[in-house]
Amino acid sequence: MVKLTIDNREVEVDAGTSILEAARKLQIEIPTLCNHPDVDPSAGCGMCIVRVNGRIMRSCCTPVAEGMEVISSDAELYEVRRMVLKLLLSNHPNSCLSCARSGQCELQEMANTFNIIDAPLPNLTKKYEIDDSTKSIVFDNSKCILCGRCVEVCQNQQNVWALSYLNRGLATRITPANGIKLEDSPCIKCGQCSAHCPTGAIVEYDDTEKVWAMLRNPDIYTIVQIAPAVRVAIGEEFGFEFGENLTGKTYATLRRMGFDKVFDTNFGADLTIIEEATEFVRRFTQAPESLPMFTSCCPAWVDLLEKYYSDMIPNFSTCKSPQAMVGALAKTYYADKMGIDPAKIKVISVMPCTAKKWEIVRSEDMKSSGFQDIDVSITTRELAKMIKQAGIDFRNIKEEEADNPLGEYTGAGTIFGTTGGVMTAALRTAYYYITGQELGNLDFKEIDGLEGIKETTVTINGNDVKIAVAHGIGNVEEILCRIREAKEKGEELPYHFIEVMACRGGCVAGGGQPRVIGSGYAKPWGITDKIRKQRAAGLLNEDLNAKTRLSHHNESVKTLYKEYLGEPGGENAHHLLHTKYVARDKYKC
Repeated sequence: MVKLTIDNREVEVDAGTSILEAARKLQIEIPTLCNHPDVDPSAGCGMCIVRVNGRIMRSCCTPVAEGMEVISSDAELYEVRRMVLKLLLSNHPNSCLSCARSGQCELQEMANTFNIIDAPLPNLTKKYEIDDSTKSIVFDNSKCILCGRCVEVCQNQQNVWALSYLNRGLATRITPANGIKLEDSPCIKCGQCSAHCPTGAIVEYDDTEKVWAMLRNPDIYTIVQIAPAVRVAIGEEFGFEFGENLTGKTYATLRRMGFDKVFDTNFGADLTIIEEATEFVRRFTQAPESLPMFTSCCPAWVDLLEKYYSDMIPNFSTCKSPQAMVGALAKTYYADKMGIDPAKIKVISVMPCTAKKWEIVRSEDMKSSGFQDIDVSITTRELAKMIKQAGIDFRNIKEEEADNPLGEYTGAGTIFGTTGGVMTAALRTAYYYITGQELGNLDFKEIDGLEGIKETTVTINGNDVKIAVAHGIGNVEEILCRIREAKEKGEELPYHFIEVMACRGGCVAGGGQPRVIGSGYAKPWGITDKIRKQRAAGLLNEDLNAKTRLSHHNESVKTLYKEYLGEPGGENAHHLLHTKYVARDKYKC
């Protein structure tokens, strides 16, 4: 432990703690634009300067020392910080009114806090072509302040390396290698760069106008579905507590907006479990050489697999994601049942994820209904924007239920939104399929939580099923290396069944989720592990209190197989609910 004083107040912290972190223990806010709890400090912005024993130093990257005397703010430090902001603003476009981050921009808030109300320096903003090539995220380099958060997340957390620094000095910018388009880079569209960006430099590709156009067209029958993680995050945009489950309010709001039917992606999650558990049981009992099997619900993980690990394609579950399954059934099963021309149906999904925008067009398999299964995918942030545009009082709207037959779900479907949830749900049903008996304890505490790689072993009929769960795409490489090494040496597989989610914490922290608004200018507007846990708790509590927690007990799913699909894993199910994968180059150019 180290003792020091900050603003004449004594504090004791662990050795290695930064001055910035030590100050926060005393509720002292030191401004910063580049610091974020998810990434290592870069000291890039220069806003967090403090006086240490008379010398000016950057607090985010300076470790504490015994007896250190720190002044966090004085008249000179205030003026230096104002000058740093003025320099940043001199290289930033004056387009706040038309920026997607207006009102939720850390630079904007900082400028207001430091009373910068004029433009005393010449504007040197460079104009760059806006990169919307992925149709998932949009990169506007002219709004970049070179804080480096996106680079840190992309390289060191996700291990994708789609973004890096190019050039030096005043010509420095952040871009894919050699300035190529994001679409041509290793980018997997996870959106974590967008989730961590403090300005409007990286945002989601906005599809809200497409949805409004569909709602205005009387000849279009609009169907909407919401993902598990949306319900525990949407409220943050309207002043609710983190993780509060607002499923009923979201259903009611979507109806008020004008959607003809409101379904739930959780139904698709239960259906995914039936198909995925069936697939795993067949592999485990009849074709062990095809193990291990990876889950396939995360499109950013699918993108990474096809680019980096195409040798693992035979090990990937062929199940589509829950949103795709609901879309395919809306334009076949539901259309037939209701006598609606599927050509007139448009399906909109509300997802916590920017990569879902890519998933809906990733292959011809996404047209198994004869039409594009999902027509538009919007993020939680986009839905919040639309609710505000519609003038709906989200806080006070009364709760409603989803429509059937694609709205019923179990607790197992709900937990898809958090790391370990897909695996837990699949094991519950796989155990029943193998033994004919229900699993006694439905929870697997070993694969809960935010450890990057989690492992457990489940014994089914005397056979050990080795499980791994990885979240944060950077953690998957270690698992894949262990599998490859075992195969090369002819050794026993380290795992039989593996869940991968691209974002730390799972979908609750997806690239399209609300940006957490900090308390004061010193708090980053980005998700923290505390918020990840609160959102996950909202889903886990719903599962714990659900009438049924097993996907194979979903009555609407049972009816679907009886009336339309036939057997799980059968020919009809494969046609509508499964897909295939192809090896692709990491770089297109």
